[in-house]
Amino acid sequence: MNHPNSPDFQYTVLPTFDLGELDVATAVRKAPLSALREAAHTAGFFYLAGHGVQQALIDDAFRVSREFFDLPDAAKRTIENLHSPHFRGYTCTGAELTRGARDWREQLDFGAERPRRALSAKAPPWALLEGPNQWPDDIPALKPVVLELQAQLTAVALKLLRALAIALGQDAEVFTPLIADAPTLLLKLIRYPGSAFTDSAQGVGAHKDTGLLTFVVQHEQSGLQVQNGESWIAVPPRAGTLVVNIGEMLELASGGYLHANVHRVVTPAGQNDRLSIAYFLNPHLDARVRPIALPAALQAAARPSAHDPDNPLLEQVGLNLLKSQLRSHPEVARRYYAGVAGTVAGEGADHA
Repeated sequence: MNHPNSPDFQYTVLPTFDLGELDVATAVRKAPLSALREAAHTAGFFYLAGHGVQQALIDDAFRVSREFFDLPDAAKRTIENLHSPHFRGYTCTGAELTRGARDWREQLDFGAERPRRALSAKAPPWALLEGPNQWPDDIPALKPVVLELQAQLTAVALKLLRALAIALGQDAEVFTPLIADAPTLLLKLIRYPGSAFTDSAQGVGAHKDTGLLTFVVQHEQSGLQVQNGESWIAVPPRAGTLVVNIGEMLELASGGYLHANVHRVVTPAGQNDRLSIAYFLNPHLDARVRPIALPAALQAAARPSAHDPDNPLLEQVGLNLLKSQLRSHPEVARRYYAGVAGTVAGEGADHA
């Protein structure tokens, strides 16, 4: 499956950048910023070292993740996302869809820990996305670990977003209005069962991420792949790093210069399973994402975004995120958003 805006790129191994070298725009840092811009423009993926997230915290996150996924099925389902109109909580294996096909993974989804919005008859359909998380009673250590990891990754994401802005010839805060004081956050604890338990190779199907930035914290087992033209490049775990990829909202905000690339996860071999943590930074729900004015040289190199006509990218953030969730979690959609899906589809057609 080739995509018109997924050209071949020069990497056979994704590059690594140190956040400490990107944090301030000085003459010394022009070269790393230029290399960062090139990687984000072509591959849309790279490793990030020097991020400052404590290894002990990452180890704790994988420990509580393993504890949760080892629970009996009935215990995990007590916080199933079917109980949450905010799409938070546990999703069992095969219950999430990518491009209409089932993903062979189970996961726990956590957003920013905020109260549910006060809704009115005039509230937009995406207002229900904001609200509290579900937490497992059996593992009390999970909540503080997840919230601390989410906070540390958010701090890293904001630093990296500023570095990307400077690399694009912008003021460091050019993307800050999209975030305001309430970015839309998502942190997933994920387990991919091995191929001995399924005939599906789809851990997660080929897709692009819809937000600004994604971080993947990998454990010991490989499986993540990024598209390179007609082929796929493996993105194996690398100690001390985060895997970073550009989301569609940042591609849109950068006028098509930064590249949201297609990626997937393949099912681990045999009885091996794969643990992973994915973090997503999105704009606040009420934001609209419009392109910045790029320097002429960068504008000339920007590519028009190509998106699935059946799943168009929308500049209204809340509407775009709700559309994505409704497609990925049809059972939650039927329970809490009956009558809304048609409205979302209609507004999507108006904004495509």
